[in-house]
Amino acid sequence: MPLRVVVDAENGVPPWRQVHDQIARAITTGSLPRDARLPPIRQLSRDLGLASGTVARVYRELEAAGWVTTARARGTVVTGPADRPDPATLLLGAAAEYARHSRELGVTPDEAVDAVRVALANLDAPPQ
Repeated sequence: MPLRVVVDAENGVPPWRQVHDQIARAITTGSLPRDARLPPIRQLSRDLGLASGTVARVYRELEAAGWVTTARARGTVVTGPADRPDPATLLLGAAAEYARHSRELGVTPDEAVDAVRVALANLDAPPQ
């Protein structure tokens, strides 16, 4: 199955982060299985209308986190499940990032937790 990534310039999340998170999610869910090749940087940047440096950053971040490896002959490929961070570690990292962002916004811990509950409920709500 080909990699499907969409960048929304209007959502306030930096494009590199959107691409990073979508690829990491595809790996986590198995949409991108072990040893699947990611598109070359130039190709993906052209497809998404992003600078090649932006996509290169995504690949560097994914490699640093253990999601992919890069070799000259093979390109960038998805690592095996044993090589990837476990879901609990990923969740703690996402929670820490959310907590930092919440603090920057000046919201209380209760408001931040309530926002997570609303977001989770919205995921389960039927589309309108």
